[in-house]
Amino acid sequence: MIINNKTNYHTHCDFCDGKAPMEMFVQEAIKQGMTSYGVSSHAPFPFPNEWCLAPEKVDDYIAEFHRLKEKYGERIDLYLGLEIDYLNDELSPAGEYYKKLPLDYRIGSVHFVIADDGTPVDTDGNPERFISYVNTYFQGNIKEVVIRFFEQNMKMIEQGGFDFMGHPDKISFNGSHYDVSLLEQKWYDDIVQDYYRYIASKKILIEVNTKAWERNRFLYPNLRYFKLLNSLHIPVVVNADTHVPEAVNSGRDDALKALLESGYNSVYQIVDGDWKSVPIVL
Repeated sequence: MIINNKTNYHTHCDFCDGKAPMEMFVQEAIKQGMTSYGVSSHAPFPFPNEWCLAPEKVDDYIAEFHRLKEKYGERIDLYLGLEIDYLNDELSPAGEYYKKLPLDYRIGSVHFVIADDGTPVDTDGNPERFISYVNTYFQGNIKEVVIRFFEQNMKMIEQGGFDFMGHPDKISFNGSHYDVSLLEQKWYDDIVQDYYRYIASKKILIEVNTKAWERNRFLYPNLRYFKLLNSLHIPVVVNADTHVPEAVNSGRDDALKALLESGYNSVYQIVDGDWKSVPIVL
């Protein structure tokens, strides 16, 4: 196989909240010269919603992946995954249900924090909705929401069960809409730096998520922390968190350039079924 940086392991299709069939994403990945591609729908959730793979569709999801692997496997390396939310110790990437699924890899992600009344509060999606949630469930205390977001991620790390962490500081985007000075505040910076030191101590592979780069100039982790990540020897994999086929390679080159400028010389990709560190090539 060709070992390069033309990979993407965080992708969605119409089995969850992606905007096209799985095959269209694979075709576009081939068209854009990608050599390794992973399908990773949002895993089934404990309550009905519009963004996750439905439990009754899991078998169809797996079957469609294997049909495409048989059809396109000589043109691109394909891998089957899921993006699995951490809600609590009972619903997490470490759950027995996910361990039993025939997956090549698992993404561990946090999208929700838990309010005092037990309500899972979505920190992702529309900024205006997020602002409303902060005011409704946390009485406007954005600091508390931020703390709970990073605590959720650290609880997920303690449990394990995933190959890499998805968008590790995604709260930075919506949090900055609630308070435009958020990223400049010392308490926020202190929390984030301690968080990445914790990740380094656990030797966790994290993704550099480029989904918001072209439209909003945001990367997750935030670009300002790349030098810290490198100094802490935190390994990274670059993914586009793709929801439309044309974005399968969105933001990749800029992210790789930023990693090089921050001192990184390698990223991770799947090679013959195993995660390997490979040189950054532009």
